[in-house]
Amino acid sequence: MSVFKYSAVDFLLTCLGLVFLLLDIGLDVFAVVSFYQEKAYASLGFLLLFLLGSSVLVQAFSWLWYSYEDFKRETKVESCLSPCQLRLLHVLQLGIYFRHAGVVEVSVLSFFTKTQGPEDRAVFLSHDLSLLRLIETFSESSPQLVLMLAIILQRGQLDPVTVLKALGSASAIAFSVTMYHRSLRSFLPDKENQRVTSSAVYFLWNLCLILSRLVALALFASVLPCFIFTHFLCSWLLLFFVAWRTKTDFMESPGGEWLYRATVGLIWYFAWFSVFDGRTRYRMLLYHGYKLADVSLLCGLWCWKITYEPFHLEISPVYAIITAVSVVAAYILGLLFKMIYYKCYHPNLGREELKGDPTGDGVTGSRSPSGDVVDHLVTGASHDVTEPQLLSLQVSLHTHDVTDRSWSSPAAPSGKRCNKRMRKMAENFYS
Repeated sequence: MSVFKYSAVDFLLTCLGLVFLLLDIGLDVFAVVSFYQEKAYASLGFLLLFLLGSSVLVQAFSWLWYSYEDFKRETKVESCLSPCQLRLLHVLQLGIYFRHAGVVEVSVLSFFTKTQGPEDRAVFLSHDLSLLRLIETFSESSPQLVLMLAIILQRGQLDPVTVLKALGSASAIAFSVTMYHRSLRSFLPDKENQRVTSSAVYFLWNLCLILSRLVALALFASVLPCFIFTHFLCSWLLLFFVAWRTKTDFMESPGGEWLYRATVGLIWYFAWFSVFDGRTRYRMLLYHGYKLADVSLLCGLWCWKITYEPFHLEISPVYAIITAVSVVAAYILGLLFKMIYYKCYHPNLGREELKGDPTGDGVTGSRSPSGDVVDHLVTGASHDVTEPQLLSLQVSLHTHDVTDRSWSSPAAPSGKRCNKRMRKMAENFYS
């Protein structure tokens, strides 16, 4: 029996993920061409920076994870490439797309054959993909949404290109958060008994917190575009320092761990990401207190700039105040949804209660009958056996084991797979 189940919903979400990926690529190309034709070179430069920077970051994680597993490839799509070819594809920023193709391959095979091997591989690979998509969300989609919203605010009109790209970025954020939560839930022993409302509440508090944060950044960037970079750099350095002080142990190489800590600082700039061992209540409260103050400050500065300094947008002070208060209220509403989730739906489990082998190899073995007999003699029945009988039994066991191998040999390791990276995330989130 497989440890993890790959349901029809997982298959549907995998297919939707591929659709969103292709749609996002098309919208990116469309936005780049449109900015170039409009001669909006500043917006074009920022967009290319987000696209290339995010691609390099995600490809680096993908390559490191391949190297940690000795380039073991689970699918036919990946197996057709040698390690050198796989490295070249990552250098060309194409490696992540082969991961997508591999997940789709084993997902289709698992869905239509219902056999154990493809199902295990489908779950294993989808966990890695959900984590990579989450990194891509906060390194590409989130900054893009801030850029598009800032452009809309500066222009004072709903340009079709920016609106479509903003909607695409928002959809990518929502989908990535949903997939990540589903991957975490797969480690729960009673995943099938988890109510749909738990995912709905999880999605709502993330939606409110993330979007209010992004809107606050967009408001600030629309009136003080130069200072948004100073704000990001100072905030990221502080958050990176906190990630370093937590002494995270997620990657399997020193360089990879530093890259991971820098990425955690980037994600924390937009949203909470649990990387701590054990209880995180007070750390989470401190983080959200800091973020609420930051969101309030950004909205307050925007409101002050709009109200008291000349600006080309005709916004009355009343509307400016309502907008700023609404953004802060949305963040507070997200905190309320988060409290409801942790109060009513969040299962607090120990590490040993989660599914999967903590070592990540999923290897289990069986004992031979001779071992069971010896254990029985040692633990409880040795007082009923005389010394000559025990000596005779030992000789008999040795003879059977060495000469004719009549006792069965240990069973081969089971085929159960556990993604140790996503299990680490589940431990941080649930325990």
